[in-house]
Amino acid sequence: MSGIEETKDSIIIELASIMEKKKFLFISADNLINDIAWQVFKQGHSVKYCSEKKGEQDCSEGILPKVKNWRQYINWADVIIYDDFFGSGRKAEKLRKQGKKVIGGTSYSDRLEEDRGFGQEELKKAGIAILPYREFTDYQQAINYVKKYPAAYVIKPCDEVQNDKNLLFVGIDKKGHDIIQMLSNYRNSLGKKMKRFQLQRKVEGVEIAVGAFFNGYKFIYPININFEHKRLFSGEVGPATGEMGTSMFWSKPNKLFRQTLKKMESKLSQEGYTGYIDLNCIVNDQGVFPLEFTSRFGYPCISIQAEGIKMPISDFLYRLANGEDFQFRVKKGFQVGARIVVPPWPYRQKKIFDKYSKGAKIVFKKRDLSGIHIEDIKLYKGDWVLTGSAGAALIVVGTGATIKQAQKQLYRRINNIFIPNMFYRNDIGDRWYQDRIKLRRWGYLK
Repeated sequence: MSGIEETKDSIIIELASIMEKKKFLFISADNLINDIAWQVFKQGHSVKYCSEKKGEQDCSEGILPKVKNWRQYINWADVIIYDDFFGSGRKAEKLRKQGKKVIGGTSYSDRLEEDRGFGQEELKKAGIAILPYREFTDYQQAINYVKKYPAAYVIKPCDEVQNDKNLLFVGIDKKGHDIIQMLSNYRNSLGKKMKRFQLQRKVEGVEIAVGAFFNGYKFIYPININFEHKRLFSGEVGPATGEMGTSMFWSKPNKLFRQTLKKMESKLSQEGYTGYIDLNCIVNDQGVFPLEFTSRFGYPCISIQAEGIKMPISDFLYRLANGEDFQFRVKKGFQVGARIVVPPWPYRQKKIFDKYSKGAKIVFKKRDLSGIHIEDIKLYKGDWVLTGSAGAALIVVGTGATIKQAQKQLYRRINNIFIPNMFYRNDIGDRWYQDRIKLRRWGYLK
């Protein structure tokens, strides 16, 4: 079946509940925001989508109306969304100063994410406890430091190179031998490519993220609590990826939020930040320890969130960009989403992609796109086919009153899909059963 046929059906279903038709301009640096653009397009709005990814501008071809030069459409747009890569905040800030309604960050929010040391110090200024860390620009100095202070550490790249999630390394050896080995490997393979990096003390606990949408001057509620599954294989095995899937639920402002993101509200208001901001943390019986900001939409997080928001995402985005103070309705229970990927994922290797995955057709056994969200695909001769170089195909989402119900719907939907060489994790959400016991015991969940 072709994706465009199902899109027409979806438009008929959704048109009855949406606002007056608006014009949305989506500017994408890495073809991540295309799914949200597709959701808005299905809801009957005018959409222009610009991909700035060199060599991969055919992503979403035939699915979305594409433009080559987004600057020609600044005055055309009612809302501009520039929120999918490092540095997008600086560009969004300039557009906002021109009087445009923009979802995106600022130079400050860019720095919160790009400059890990700056982000940690801003948390500290806001009265939020942070883990001990040290920043390095020299591999040998870092190796000597670990030898002098042996412990389990996490290697965290800084600046743009941190976008390569495979470089983040979580040590497990309490004497730091694995960290020393990885630093030696990075020195030999990366050289000056990784100019700055952090060594952060590893702490045991539950990894949990708290996020919320910001309308330019305050948080709007509810907040989002999510659990990322970053490792490539089920059981948290294999190299780190950007994200293989996420489980989440919505909440009223809680203890975790009040001790972290809420304390950043006044600073974000000063900046006029507009969009979503997320803080990944480790929590245990000693407290909350923030690890890193995502000061933009998370991917695939935003697609999974869209399944839980009980209003058209187009309406939601317009009201957010317009600076409205509103409380949005959400589904009770959980949303669980998984990425479906093909080789060379999680590495961006065009030669491998071209050999094994380029042009592969996505087949749906039954005509149903419920819970289906797009990544690096295009429409070709009536079919969805893979494009790009990373091997990211689809995001599939299930929802339910319980994690088990959401998982059941998720994997039933995945079983309706066939792509040659596709793979995915079959345990997204399983961590919840152990995590919730600890979180309740420590007072983070009722």
